[in-house]
Amino acid sequence: EKLRVSEPSNAYDFGQIINAVNANKDKAACADLLTITDPKKLPLLLSNKLEGEILLIFIQSLEHYVAGKDPGLAYQHLFYLSKAERFTVVLALLSKNEKEEVRQLFDLLSESQSDQYSLEDVESLKKVYEL
Repeated sequence: EKLRVSEPSNAYDFGQIINAVNANKDKAACADLLTITDPKKLPLLLSNKLEGEILLIFIQSLEHYVAGKDPGLAYQHLFYLSKAERFTVVLALLSKNEKEEVRQLFDLLSESQSDQYSLEDVESLKKVYEL
């Protein structure tokens, strides 16, 4: 059964949805959540709860479900995700393979056209993600 997601109103609700999504490794539901969540609110909604597993399911969901349809939205989420508390800590703990998944998403964005970002924007954000 597909997990139904609605727009979270606060960090607690967001955390509950993320936990359910993550427990089921439900990338489609995660993509739905990211599609209805304003990227600017991401750091606030994540609060101090960002972990490697969460970063990874976000990356995979953006890569497989969002970037193809709306590369601008995927870019915005990556941008605001990098502003979240614990981002640098979580990033430092990613394995080589996990970093490769992040790189694939950036490659996809580089190949896509969007009026929401330029190639320079993608390149500078890649540096933030230490790629």
